[in-house]
Amino acid sequence: MNTRTILQSFSVTLIALASIVVITFSALAAFGVVPWLELPILIDGTLVEDAGFYVQLGVMTLLLSLCFFVPTNRRIMQLESAHHGFSLRMEDIQRAYAAVHAADRKGVFQASSEFDAVKERMLHLRNHPDLGGLEPDILEIAAQMSRISQDLAETYCDERIDRARDFLRQRQAEIETFQDRLEHAKALHADIRQWANRVEMDEAVAQSQLNRLLEDLAELLPEIDIGPSPQASKNHRQNGVIRLSSLAAE
Repeated sequence: MNTRTILQSFSVTLIALASIVVITFSALAAFGVVPWLELPILIDGTLVEDAGFYVQLGVMTLLLSLCFFVPTNRRIMQLESAHHGFSLRMEDIQRAYAAVHAADRKGVFQASSEFDAVKERMLHLRNHPDLGGLEPDILEIAAQMSRISQDLAETYCDERIDRARDFLRQRQAEIETFQDRLEHAKALHADIRQWANRVEMDEAVAQSQLNRLLEDLAELLPEIDIGPSPQASKNHRQNGVIRLSSLAAE
């Protein structure tokens, strides 16, 4: 804020305060609460009666007239301050570009030439409820950036993004279904593995019992076998063991 702006603000504030004081004093004088202003004014040696009254009314009228210019002067000061102290803020450019790029992705803009495309985007930003108060330079920069990134907006338009998301949701559902089937298959595999282990264990126990039985029979057969010769007894014993093995296997 420069010196001129400070002095202008001080002058406007002083005029407003003086107007309030004079109007209040005149109103109180009109109701007889305080006396009117008295000034000894001479014109060609003649004393002017009620000169203070007229001076007070004149000052009040002048200040009231100046008060009508205070709002206009304040707006002009604000515009000058905004114009002289204006700087492009990246936050505003970012907000404007995000809005126009989102509209571009939706396919709002149809102009083909570069000039018409930028103009169409600036008009869209001016009509935007949250961005219409931004400076024209900011809107122009955002519109030009959107025009440059038009190919990117077409590539990643909302329609393609929605299709890609639907495809990914479908793939995700398929993966979840496959995971459920895989878990079910793992459970079946574990159940079958346990069953096979039990069967192998039962077979091992049965085979052990069969071997023990064959050993017992081999020990008993020589005691009950009577034959013409030791060789015949040995052959007869071997045939009996083979027959018992065949029966046990069946």
